[in-house]
Amino acid sequence: MHSARKITPCLWFDTQAEEAARFYTSLFEASELGPIAHCSREGVEIHGQAEGTVMSVAFEIAGYPFVALNGGPHFTFTPAISFFVVCETEGQLDELWGALLEGGDVLVALGKYDWSEKYGWLMDRYGLSWQISLGEIADVGQVITPSLLFVGDQCGRAEEALRLYTSTFRDPSITGILRFGPDEAPNREGTVKHAQFALAGEVFMVMDSALPHSFSFNEAVSLMIRCHSQEEIDHFWRALSDGGQEGPCGWLKDRFGVSWQVVPDSLDSMLRDPDQERVARVTRAFLHMKKLDVASLDAAYAGA
Repeated sequence: MHSARKITPCLWFDTQAEEAARFYTSLFEASELGPIAHCSREGVEIHGQAEGTVMSVAFEIAGYPFVALNGGPHFTFTPAISFFVVCETEGQLDELWGALLEGGDVLVALGKYDWSEKYGWLMDRYGLSWQISLGEIADVGQVITPSLLFVGDQCGRAEEALRLYTSTFRDPSITGILRFGPDEAPNREGTVKHAQFALAGEVFMVMDSALPHSFSFNEAVSLMIRCHSQEEIDHFWRALSDGGQEGPCGWLKDRFGVSWQVVPDSLDSMLRDPDQERVARVTRAFLHMKKLDVASLDAAYAGA
């Protein structure tokens, strides 16, 4: 594992985290499995997983990092957050589309559209959504890009979210905002048809849709922010929880319902420590926190 990104998508599974990570890494070049963390006896009453089972799997596909988490049957994926994939050849696109569609469902038929010579949107066997498009990677800057769809009560707030996120993260940029015109009902003129922007050098996309949808954002896809200090944790927690909802163990929902995890970058190595007493102490500590406290976690790790 070699990518050092500020923001990493975390995918919530029931028990299939390792299976899914192995499946996804088999589909893309420049892909690999990373460290696997296992459940300790601590917190069983919360996560419901047996001691020793897989808790999380870090992995990369096309050089883009993810974390797969076994959290039980509490949340399921929705198309509110999908992953936009750029394929530079039609053969590559067709192969990827076929593999991801096996056991899944088509959301937007594969075909030619105004924005792409070949494009489709599907839900894979685990329920995770992918937009597959023929194009040039250089136009986006990365093969895989998280895409947020604002529907229902959140429709029309995509630009507000873009402005919040770019004001919160360092090195932001906005590549472009394409807006709906006056003749594109039911979408309101001026709302975001598609926008592309970057946070800390990572590209994201947002869209509004006034079409009827029965889903919205939930915890099944969260965005994990790796922080170098308590000061950073405080900054992101304050900015993103404003108008939203604080959750346990470093999780929060922002004012749009998007889930984030704000964590110290040392937490992964603590939870993968071979000393199970250390892991247990750290786990006990963060299970009782909302915003994570670095000093308390360090003290628990050290046994102080």
